[in-house]
Amino acid sequence: MLDGGVLTSIRPDRDAVALAVSGLLGGLLLWLLGLHTQGGHPFSAPWVTLVPLTAMAAAELLRRDAPRTALTVGTLALVADQFTRGSLATILMFTDVMYAAVLYGTPAAARRLPVATLLVTVASTIGFLAWFRKPEALLIGLVIGLVSFIPALTGVSVRSHRTAADAARLAAAQTARLAEMDRTQAVIAERARMARELHDMVANHLSAVAIHSTAALSIDDPETSRNALKVIRENSVEGLAEMRRLIGLLREGGEDRAPAAAPTLAALDSLIEQTNVNGASGGLVCTLRDTRDPAAGALPTPVELAAYRIVQESLTNAVKHAAPGPVVVRLGQAGEVLTVEVTSTFGNRAGPTAPGSGAGLVGMRERVALLGGAFAAGAEPSGDGTKIWRVRAELPVREREMRE
Repeated sequence: MLDGGVLTSIRPDRDAVALAVSGLLGGLLLWLLGLHTQGGHPFSAPWVTLVPLTAMAAAELLRRDAPRTALTVGTLALVADQFTRGSLATILMFTDVMYAAVLYGTPAAARRLPVATLLVTVASTIGFLAWFRKPEALLIGLVIGLVSFIPALTGVSVRSHRTAADAARLAAAQTARLAEMDRTQAVIAERARMARELHDMVANHLSAVAIHSTAALSIDDPETSRNALKVIRENSVEGLAEMRRLIGLLREGGEDRAPAAAPTLAALDSLIEQTNVNGASGGLVCTLRDTRDPAAGALPTPVELAAYRIVQESLTNAVKHAAPGPVVVRLGQAGEVLTVEVTSTFGNRAGPTAPGSGAGLVGMRERVALLGGAFAAGAEPSGDGTKIWRVRAELPVREREMRE
């Protein structure tokens, strides 16, 4: 069947079938009861009323798949109904056909039909008033408006609400995609940063190996050679362990950067001092509580890097978002697990709400995951009725390949 010049496959949905069947059965019931809307017309035989009724029911089947065709058939059926004794069911089904033509039709039809029906209503009212010259003629115009203009106006309203809802869903989906893309970029950027830092550390170890191996070869002294070989072994083991972590962290592109000295936990004092300067205007007081055993051995370089970056990012977030109060950095080591914890007073200051906020937490979580540790961050109630923001990371300080 053709609808707007396009061949359309007609498969009436359940609602269309229900409306068509109920309208047809209702019209048949009114016909059997002898209830009609008018009389004294050219085709007064009772059975003739069933012809436009059946045509209107057929138009209901096309209301969604071919709304223009349905409106054309429905309009012809309504006009034909005026030359019979008339059926209320035919009129009621036409109002639904008009509503569906605006709701499911083309955007152009949705714009034009309300205007066209309004003009028809006004013109018909004026015409019948001039013809009959009686105030009752206004009722005819009112009926025409009720069966044409009002359904069209309702269809425009419903269509506008549906369009707005679709736009809102599309915007939400786009926002979710942007947030996921930004989270992925944050992970890639953090891995690239770690790759650069670990690359520098491995390069340092290899440089030490090269220097001491040269000394062992050039100096004919057993003790010197033994010490050099010991240093070579230590640097080789540490370099191998860090190189294994580097696998899978290879950066994709990015501009080259000059090697820089990697920060360690020994530099936390200056970081705390800088945070106190930056957070003074916001009422922040930052302190460091390090409960580790001073006699404990040095931590692996990747662990120190991860712990320092976690503290650095946590303090940056505290300066941005924390309420006035203490900011406490705690370091502890139990067995082969280094614990890093940063707490601050939970604040309600407005932060960035665009997709991408929270990238710092993504980076911290990524660092900890790559080292095989555990990470948690979130707000929790404190004893005085306020909330605190806690960032906690547990990092293993010994790994299998390092012990081997």
